[in-house]
Amino acid sequence: MRVLRWLVGLVLIAAFGYFNFFVYDGPIYFKLINVILVSALFVLFRVIFGPSPADRIVAVDILGILIVGMLAIMGLHYDQGFLMDIGLIWALLSFIASLAFAKILEGRSLDD
Repeated sequence: MRVLRWLVGLVLIAAFGYFNFFVYDGPIYFKLINVILVSALFVLFRVIFGPSPADRIVAVDILGILIVGMLAIMGLHYDQGFLMDIGLIWALLSFIASLAFAKILEGRSLDD
């Protein structure tokens, strides 16, 4: 059963890649945003159904990285520098939140 699920997932990802890069005739920015959105769906699945709290923390950290990437691509597409600034601030806050979650998961208080 597990092999079948992996095979179905692989076929779906391959079909998405084919249709996104070879059939869809849009700008490369939109193709990359599609890839980030599909990756965010997988990460959100891990956040909701993660087997352990550590997996959920890592998934939230990866979601922050995907948001920073999305902001960078949107900043390049729209030629707006403030989106890069927002991405930098988001990355810093995501790093601090990951440290806080790790300390809480370890059982220590935040002021240690």
